[in-house]
Amino acid sequence: MGEDASATADLLHEIGQRLALQGGNPYRARAYSRAAESLRGLVVPLDELIAEGRLRELPGIGEAIAAAIPVLRATGTHEMLEALRSDIPAGVLEMLAVPGLKPEKVLALFRELGIRSLAELGQAAKAGKLAGAKRFGPAFQHKVLQGIAALEAAQGRMHIHRAAARLEEVRQQLAHAMPELKEVAVAGELRRGCELVGDLVLVAAAPGRAEMLTFGEVSVLVADPARYGITMLLATGARRHIEQLQELAAEKGFVLAPEGLRNGEAVIARTEREIYAALGLPFIEPELREGEGEIALAAASRLPKLVTAKDLRGILHAHTTASDGADTLEAMAEAALARGYAYFGVTDHSQSAHYAGGLDLAEIESQHAAIDRLNAQGGNAFRILKGIEADIREDGSLDYPDDVLAEFDFVIASVHSKFRLDEAAQTARIVRAVSNPFTTILGHMTGRQLLRRPGYELDIEAVLQACARHGVAVEINANPWRLDLDWRWHRRALELGCTLSINPDAHSTEEIDLVRWGVEMARKGGVPKASVLNCLDLPRLTERLAARRHSVSA
Repeated sequence: MGEDASATADLLHEIGQRLALQGGNPYRARAYSRAAESLRGLVVPLDELIAEGRLRELPGIGEAIAAAIPVLRATGTHEMLEALRSDIPAGVLEMLAVPGLKPEKVLALFRELGIRSLAELGQAAKAGKLAGAKRFGPAFQHKVLQGIAALEAAQGRMHIHRAAARLEEVRQQLAHAMPELKEVAVAGELRRGCELVGDLVLVAAAPGRAEMLTFGEVSVLVADPARYGITMLLATGARRHIEQLQELAAEKGFVLAPEGLRNGEAVIARTEREIYAALGLPFIEPELREGEGEIALAAASRLPKLVTAKDLRGILHAHTTASDGADTLEAMAEAALARGYAYFGVTDHSQSAHYAGGLDLAEIESQHAAIDRLNAQGGNAFRILKGIEADIREDGSLDYPDDVLAEFDFVIASVHSKFRLDEAAQTARIVRAVSNPFTTILGHMTGRQLLRRPGYELDIEAVLQACARHGVAVEINANPWRLDLDWRWHRRALELGCTLSINPDAHSTEEIDLVRWGVEMARKGGVPKASVLNCLDLPRLTERLAARRHSVSA
């Protein structure tokens, strides 16, 4: 991306931020921010697109924004931008970066408390000035301090789904603008399935070339096909994995270097598989390459066969318009069926979740009747399962009496409140919920939201032991803001004998596809198909759920 596109992208982003602060249509503000992202991914000069009238080919750029970009590019400003600037100082925009701090709150901080920058916000929160202010209070102050800490810890990293979208955008543009580049593929942290991504890297092949192209924050490493494999291996990392490979290579009389795996005059560099094979290793999946013992496992032929997206047979965590979802039960089920799944488990929120339209007893009865009707119409190849996401109360009890819980095919038990209990109380609370014989799955165990808030204080080992003891599946929540349970705990969960469940926590038909990120986390944690609840086919799953319900009633 040239300086012209970078500067214009910054101006579009500023317009989007100021429109968000102004209120009104939120989609308009997002459109300008999305257009800024499109410009940052350009692989051709912005002036060329302007001259050729091709701006509207870019994602997120409609007629109004396409008309504004040439003005911004030529003058460095726009009459709409200047009008917006006259109302709010530039420093106020900094506060929009704080996770969980909505534009209306940022505006209130400026208008009512005179806070004009991120630094001033941090000072006010640390001094306790927000806790006593009208419309804010201690909880808000805690949220601000937590958000600022998360912002500082992020250090330029982004969620996995946003990194993927960014790289895919650049990859598509390269296909159009530089067709000589072949085999353009993702490398770096995204290829390793890291939940937060700081390096945006693509690798491409082109005869006789060895260079790095830069498009905004995206790096494209171009290699001759003969060295594509070594380029991909080194660009994928992680550093510790590469260092351990280099140590192994030295033990075997090789040198692993940027030009390839050398043994005297011979150089092996064309594919990753050839490099691993020359070192006496099977191919190590990218998600496992963290230097955490995977090379020793590979040498001993003990690498796990990782779960894949194709292994999932159904969906077991999704919401509908009955609670806080965007689509109806029928639409969600049809979307699951269209994606080739054999079952769809609806899990709307329970009655205590007033904020999310939790279901009362009459609404449960109505939903179950609708499910029976749809299942009767659909035949035996696909089934809607009656589930619920039951809130775990402060004392560890679930959100309905046993006679109501018994009406469901399965129950996800989740914490949605009282996050600030101490570790002992929070752990005891969740262990009690797991010991409830109606609990099938423990939802998003730690309650974390990446780049927004840490998880609550919890003895994860004790909770995993309880899940294993009581036969409760541990959710890998695939929402990219959660990705909870953290992949670093998956191996321990397997050692204890836990089953896992890869769930999208979908609130719309589109969000069913979030399972992609849960699969990535499971793979990174070394999870095989046999340990995933929703890799069971429909007959085996219904048999397992029925057996669990029978054991409760016995």
